[in-house]
Amino acid sequence: MTRRKLTRDEIDLWRKVVRQADRLHPERVDGVHPQTLPKPKPTKPLPVPLEPFELGQAARAKPGRHALSPSLSERLSRTPVQMDPKAYTRMRRGKLKPEGKLDLHGMRVDTAHPALIRFILTAQSQGKRLVLVVTGKGKYRDEPGPIPTPRGVLRHQVPQWLSLPPLAQAVLQVTPAHISHGGEGAYYVYLRRNRG
Repeated sequence: MTRRKLTRDEIDLWRKVVRQADRLHPERVDGVHPQTLPKPKPTKPLPVPLEPFELGQAARAKPGRHALSPSLSERLSRTPVQMDPKAYTRMRRGKLKPEGKLDLHGMRVDTAHPALIRFILTAQSQGKRLVLVVTGKGKYRDEPGPIPTPRGVLRHQVPQWLSLPPLAQAVLQVTPAHISHGGEGAYYVYLRRNRG
């Protein structure tokens, strides 16, 4: 905002006031004309005192293992629902009772794969729709090295086996089991109807 200049009348009025007024400090002599005060200099803000600092105080806790790929449950939940949505919801909540169960605990990969193929194809030929495959959660292994090792080999292999021939033609949907049927250590396998 710019200041306007005083008019001639305002200057004359001011001079009359100055002549009639008594000075507060007669010893100090100032000019008769009103002076404009200089613009105040901007004051710099005072520096904020620093808090005491310790090396590493803002560091985050050391993360566990590196997750290079999404978890099994995330991958399975991203697959589109192939079956009836109501039945799928009931299955995920543990409301549907599995008609058959295969327990792969303690098996090695070379014996678990043929057992899974035999179980799924037999269950489909018998007209079963929902079966439970128990893999176990697997043990934590603390192996050193740059490549993370997944927990539970069978737990990671079974969904892959179910998506490959000869089981792919029999399987309609795979999802992790409800906690009442084994949780992360088991899978619901919903089978297609036997057309043979």
